[in-house]
Amino acid sequence: MDQKFIMERIPHRPPFLWLDRVLELSTEAIRAETEFPLDLTLCQGHYPNYPLLPGVILCEAIFQAGAVLISERLIEQPQAQGVPVLTRIFAAKFKREVRPGDRVDIRANLKEVLGSVWFLKGSVQLGGKTAVQVEFACTLKI
Repeated sequence: MDQKFIMERIPHRPPFLWLDRVLELSTEAIRAETEFPLDLTLCQGHYPNYPLLPGVILCEAIFQAGAVLISERLIEQPQAQGVPVLTRIFAAKFKREVRPGDRVDIRANLKEVLGSVWFLKGSVQLGGKTAVQVEFACTLKI
């Protein structure tokens, strides 16, 4: 499932769309991937002599994957409307560097839904090892 599929489900667009494709999608989990370009402009100013992807961008990729998961579930619930918007971040952990040129695996799993609030847990993995993990919550905004 390519960026067209993703853009049909969430409002993010380049240059702030951090998902290239969805690899797996179920009612409880999503697995996506992206490859960060070698010439990514924002890395020119983030440690210029040793470019790193900012942790906030890695978290944003997880949040976008979670939003795709929520949006896909909402397709099956026509009474529910809105766009998933991040409302909380819990327990973010940064374990490994991600650099321009790296291809990462992005996962988000649904933990619980309470009314219009969705609780999720996600990660970015590089080479099969966790680079970032975070728990977060989203709510639907119309």
